[in-house]
Amino acid sequence: QVQLVESGGGLVQAGNSLRLSCAASGRAFSSYYMGWFRQAPGKEREFVAAISQSGGNKDYSDSVKGRFTISRDNAKNTVYLQMNNLKPEDTAVYYCAAKRDYVGFATLRMQYAWDYWGQGTQLTVSS
Repeated sequence: QVQLVESGGGLVQAGNSLRLSCAASGRAFSSYYMGWFRQAPGKEREFVAAISQSGGNKDYSDSVKGRFTISRDNAKNTVYLQMNNLKPEDTAVYYCAAKRDYVGFATLRMQYAWDYWGQGTQLTVSS
């Protein structure tokens, strides 16, 4: 069992940066794949980024590639999402997710692949 708590959301102006954090409770954090999804009002939840257990492999959606960076600190049981050059279209609730077993990064882009979810943190980017 893993509990995830996101933090770091807020209101920022376009072009600025922000870092989201997701703290995990429970044991064996380092054995979980971790990911970030987001959901804008009236839209489906969409994949943002995923990272392997060691942090050596990462995957990003095309919409954030080159602007966002996912990372993790297994000693702190925390995964991060560094977001640079933010755009109004990045406005959404951002969710952290955890997955124990490897299913391939292509499958990790799907919501159904993930075992645990956080409650979400709101990011609003003003133009």
